[in-house]
Order: sequence, then structure tokens, then C-alpha cells
Amino acid sequence: MSAVLGIAARGAPSSVLGWLLRFGLAFALLNAMLTFENRWPGFGVHAMPRLSFELCLGVGALWAWVVWRGQLSARAATALSLGVVFLVLVRYADVTAPAVLGRPVNLYWDGRHAAELVRLAVQSASGWQMAGALAALVLGAFVLYLTARISTATLARALVWKRSWPWLLTAIGLLSLSFAAYVPERRDTRWFFSLPLSPTLLHQAQLLAGVWWPAHGNAALGPSPAFDGDLSGLVGKHGPADVLLVFAESYGTVTFDQPAQASALATARGALDDAIHHSGRTVVTARVTAPTFGGSSWLSHAALLAGVDTSQPADHDLLLASQRPTLVGHFARHGYRTVGWMPGLKRPWPEGAFYAFDRLADDAGIGYGGLDFGYWRIPDQAAMALLHTQELDPASARKPRFAVFPTTSTHAPFHPQAPMVQDWPSLSRADAYTHAQALSALAAPLSAPQTMARYIASMRYQYAWMADYLRDHASPSLVMVVVGDHQPPALVSGPGASWDVPVHVISDNRTLLQRLLGSGFAPGLAPPVQTLGPLHALTPVLLKAFDAPGANESAGVEHVSAPATAASAARSGS
Repeated sequence: MSAVLGIAARGAPSSVLGWLLRFGLAFALLNAMLTFENRWPGFGVHAMPRLSFELCLGVGALWAWVVWRGQLSARAATALSLGVVFLVLVRYADVTAPAVLGRPVNLYWDGRHAAELVRLAVQSASGWQMAGALAALVLGAFVLYLTARISTATLARALVWKRSWPWLLTAIGLLSLSFAAYVPERRDTRWFFSLPLSPTLLHQAQLLAGVWWPAHGNAALGPSPAFDGDLSGLVGKHGPADVLLVFAESYGTVTFDQPAQASALATARGALDDAIHHSGRTVVTARVTAPTFGGSSWLSHAALLAGVDTSQPADHDLLLASQRPTLVGHFARHGYRTVGWMPGLKRPWPEGAFYAFDRLADDAGIGYGGLDFGYWRIPDQAAMALLHTQELDPASARKPRFAVFPTTSTHAPFHPQAPMVQDWPSLSRADAYTHAQALSALAAPLSAPQTMARYIASMRYQYAWMADYLRDHASPSLVMVVVGDHQPPALVSGPGASWDVPVHVISDNRTLLQRLLGSGFAPGLAPPVQTLGPLHALTPVLLKAFDAPGANESAGVEHVSAPATAASAARSGS
């Protein structure tokens, strides 16, 4: 590297062509490092023939430095090279996060979970995969820095030549005026300019400032619904029904809206539909808009449980520090035992005291003694079996239950996937799964191009255990509410997907379901085209449906099961 810097001190080039080649190559390399785009689907990138506005400004600043100081010292070259590397990392995050997650990255809120994401990757991949990834990361960082250092030093050498100064000044002026004239609403001159990084850095600084120096208090939270009902709509001939609220991880409407996904899941979804109706239940479905996309499930959990808009992560933290009412407290006041069943909770969560569950069972508190399946070590079927045995078994005399169960087996990277177990009681034992099953699941391919296949497999697993549970194990009066917490990451949902998620309410209480049909729900598992509204708007709808049943309105729901039964017969005959 010192040899490169030494060249910069030797003076003017031997020819104009030599100067153009040297300057052009260094500029092109730096420009490519700052203007690449994501190659979807996946984490890769590809070059784009556009200019970096920051690089044009940087060349102008470097030229001013050379005019003032004459040379670029080794220390200054190192600082500039590290700055280039930083901008490359910002660029990568800026173009990759929306393509992978489906939303922009939030440095503060997403950064808080970076360590957990690393642990997730480590426990989801094999040892040789992690070693290869680490080696590629170290080698890539070295090559990136070396390229930035050589290119920066070469630019500095080229800028020493005074005959180039008029050309550079003219080019910088014209490009700056062109970019300044760009008005997004009127015309697009980005055919030669890449989207700048400066707004991204400014936006992240504003997000950090908003967290560290908040300008609002509790009043900034949206209004809460009225938790003033009596839950009498849940009372049947055997008393109050248990309510199981399942937050289905990464369960988005893309599974219905995208033909390829809908076709791949048709058989598994049909089996769930059959199980629902053969167990004497009916299902109605709505479409709502989640407050998050591709991750940050807790925003959806809080939105529904409190009925408050949590689309801003800061409002979520504000909510947990407040004394707002929740569904958990509402059920507790009416004689229910409330249970938070959270196999994905792997660290202390003092903020969870806001919900005031009678029992909050985390990864260690659920009682799972079987083999681990990756970072989310407890398969959903096993977690459901343990919840049933410990809290929902209808054979025991007890208070009614309100249980909240966020699933994990459909969490990205959708790997490793546990097999279905027919013997549900065995899932409470240490021998629920064999070592061969665990090793086979871990050995399954783990790569970005196969993400869709893994997601479809995880969704089939979700439908399978739900169908099994409802058909053979659940209490006949159980009210099961299944809510997608957010769409799957953009690697699965694709570019431009909505933030909509399905909501299923499954019950044998047709009067309850009839009230939902008048509030934005439709018969069957398929969500209607029209959204009910944001997820927090679902809370008052459920509260109203859970209240006094009034007159017998089941006639309007009788037709729900008839088409489904016909469809089931058609599937059986095909």
C-alpha cells in the first residue's frame, strides 16, 4: 500500500490518456461500490450504471484538499477508505433490508435484536456453513478496504495534475446542478444518478433523536377501545368457553393472494378446513393490516392485545410503560385464568409485566424436554401439546382459560423443520423426537433461493398441527383465534406486497360467528378482498362479538359449513 501512496507523490501523468485511464478506473470502482442494487430474491447485489452523488461531492472535497495541502497522507487515506467502507455498508443495508424484510431498516429498533439474529443464524446453519460465511465475511471486508484504499490513493494522485482542474470543476458543477434540479414529483433525472445515501443517514439520525429525546408523552398513543363488555357471548351450555389466541408467525395474505403459494398450500389448507367442520366447528375470516412487515412481531401482539396503534416502534415501548387496558386484563376481570405461552421468549422480559398474565411461560418455563430444533428449539406442535396438557385439557375442572400463543416454527429462516408426530401425548416426553429426525431437519438445504420452499413447508406444518389439534384434542367449545402477525419477509412475499394478514375465528358458537360476519368477516378460511382495517381495529370487533349474544342468529351461518362440506367431498372424490 505504501507503494501506491508513493506513486501519488511523483507528479503529473505522462499523458492525458494515462490520466483518464487512472482516474476513470479508480472512480468507476468507487462508484460501483456505492451504487449497486439488490439482486432479488436473496442477499446478493448487482451493479447499476448510475452515478453516486456522494462520490461526486467526495471527489470535489478531495480535489479541494489536494489544492490546499498538495498531498494525501497515509493517515488521511486510511480515514477516507474507512469512510468509503462505511458508506458501502450503509448502501448494502439500504438496498437489502427492503428486499429481504420488505421494509426499510431501523438502526435503533432493529439493532437491538442484532445479537439475537446472529444466534438465530448460528443455530439454524451447520458448522461448515457458518465457517464458510465467516471466512467470506472476513475476506470480503479485507478486499473491500483494499479496493477503497487503492482507489482513493489513485484519485488523489490524479487530482494533483493541475491541467485536470478546469475539467473537474466543470463536471462537478454540471452534475451538482443536475441533481439539484431533480424534483421527484415532476421529472426523473435518476437515469444517471443513484438514489443518494445522505437521506438514509439523516433519517436514521432522526429516528435515534426521536428515541433519545422524545418530544411526546403518553398522550401521543392512540385511543384505547372500551373494555366494558361482560364476555357473555362466550358462555355456552357448558359454561364460559376457553379462548386460544394464536399469533401465527409470518402468516400473511400472500399465502392466499399469490397464485403459486395458494396452489402449493391448497391441500394442507383443505385438510384444515375439513378438520374444522368434522369437529363440529365453523370458521370465519377477515383481512387486517399489520403494523409491521417481515419481523418485529411484538408490534402486532401489542396492537391486538391493547387495541392501540403500534405502527411506530417507539409507541410500543410507550404502551408497555403505560397502564392501558388489555384483553388479558379484561378476561382476568371476568374470571378467566390468563396464560402467555411463549416458546420464542428466550431472555428476561420485565416489560411483559404490562400484560399481567397469571402465568407467563417462556422457553424455559413451558416444560419441553425433547431435542432442540434450531434456535427456535421447541416445535409448535410440541408447544401446543404442552399447552393443552397443562392449561387447556377439558377433562379437568378449572377456570376458563384465555391463552396467548405466538408460534415460532414458521419464523424465518423456516429451518430446521420438525416432523409431525401422531402421538400427541408423547410430545410431553423427552423422546418426542429422535436424534435422526433432528439431524435430518438440520441437514436440509439452507440458502436464499430455497427460502420459498422452506416457507411453504413450514406453512403446511402449521396447518397440519392445527388440523390435528382441532379434530382430535381440543375442547368442543374452544374458541380459537388465529392472527397472522405479519407478512413473511420479502424474500417470500416479493416486492410491493401489502402488509395484510389473515384472521381466522374458529368456533362451534354460531351466534358468535354470525356477529363477526356483520363486522368485516367472511365465511371460510379465505380472507375477503376488503381489509377490515388496521390490526388494532380488530380488538373492538372481537370485544363486541364476545359480548351478549342476543337473539339466536345462527341461521345466517348455516350456509358457511354447507359449501365447505361440499368442497371437502369434492376433494375426497378427486
